[in-house]
Amino acid sequence: MTRERQIRLSAYLVGTGIHVASWRLPEAKRNASIDLEFYKKLVQTAERGKFDIAFIADSLAVNENSHPNILNRFEPTTLLAALAGATSKIGLVATASTTYHEPYNLARLFASVDQISNGRAGWNLVTTGDATGETGRNFNLDAHVEHDERYRRAEEFIDVVQGLWDSWEDDAFVQDKENGVYFDPQKMHRLDYRGRYFSVRGPLNIGRSRQGQPVIVQAGASEPGQWLAARTAEVVFSHVKDFAKAQEFYQSLKGKLASFGRTPDQLHILQGISPIIADTKEEAEAMQRRLQELLVPEQGLRFLSGYLGKVDFSKYTLDTPAAEVEFPADNGIQSHFERMTELIRKKNPTLRELYALLEGGVNDELVGTPEQVADVLEKWFAEGAADGFMLVAPVLPQGLEDFVDKVIPILQERGLYRLDYEGDTLRDHLGLRKPENRFAARARLEKAESQASSAAK
Repeated sequence: MTRERQIRLSAYLVGTGIHVASWRLPEAKRNASIDLEFYKKLVQTAERGKFDIAFIADSLAVNENSHPNILNRFEPTTLLAALAGATSKIGLVATASTTYHEPYNLARLFASVDQISNGRAGWNLVTTGDATGETGRNFNLDAHVEHDERYRRAEEFIDVVQGLWDSWEDDAFVQDKENGVYFDPQKMHRLDYRGRYFSVRGPLNIGRSRQGQPVIVQAGASEPGQWLAARTAEVVFSHVKDFAKAQEFYQSLKGKLASFGRTPDQLHILQGISPIIADTKEEAEAMQRRLQELLVPEQGLRFLSGYLGKVDFSKYTLDTPAAEVEFPADNGIQSHFERMTELIRKKNPTLRELYALLEGGVNDELVGTPEQVADVLEKWFAEGAADGFMLVAPVLPQGLEDFVDKVIPILQERGLYRLDYEGDTLRDHLGLRKPENRFAARARLEKAESQASSAAK
């Protein structure tokens, strides 16, 4: 792409917001996480702000320690289909697990959303970090699948899904009424995949959309996750709070792309941000304190326990230094443990303070005025720490509305962000090419080789 590099934005939509106490605000909408009209208004606000993506996360198990906004919520792809009808431009991305789905069903789900949205769908590929310790038991297993095994399965899974998405060439369905020909048999392709984990024949029972295939999104921060992303992802979400470490992650992941014949502009890295925005920094800090005061410490520790691998905090007080707590080996989300360890090393917090740091959903340098927030985003973007940002608002809809109305105009004035959409598909927004159907590409190459061979004789 020749156009000037600009910030990419995604809006993380989750009930009343990512802050665990957001639901307790007097103005918070009851049952927001299962209110379709509420979600429609959120995604329309994000589209008004010209966001690339509206993002819906998922989890496959809950317990008494789970975040309030995930205890009672929609299945993500179902929600995307509904939001597609309420919007016309914004990309629509949802999470789905390679560990607890079958490739054929998942390929069909996202291909359907891609058709319904006219080419605006994306799949956030996850292997499922097990914060509850219960996920496997919901899927006929005695325990969660081990970390590296999940990634080995994922490597095959995505190959099967993308192969199924190419079951039909773009012009396969000729629908020739005069001659009674619905499709061209030469442009239908069976996958006939056989691997260690999957045996899938195909073809998929739905064709390609305007953008060819849904965009592949990932969030794995571990080394296996980075290699999987380098081979297959087109967008990566990260949650590195430290600027230097974000730069390091950015360079590490971008540096792996060449191993797969890819260039840096074929993958966008979006860093998670949770700003609190007000006309003055003092007002923003007051808003932050208001949220923190709504935290119920005992509930917070239970949630923290599930988040960090079912730690038994009952033998500690809230004022126990976190460094004195024994944390178990993790088979869940490794980046959570890395972030926790870094916070303990840098800030030496008590358990009360650790909870607020991890689950308050806020980075202190992003608590302030719109100009202050825009300055931070510009620095991270310009100095190689991010291609854009995932807005994980502490409170919804307020956090999203404040960002759209107050921060985006500043980014636009600085030439860092689009004034309007330049295309209709998610790939258009991200500057990504439409992938050529692999079977059509193979036939084209074979034809060219045959013609070259004939000409040489």
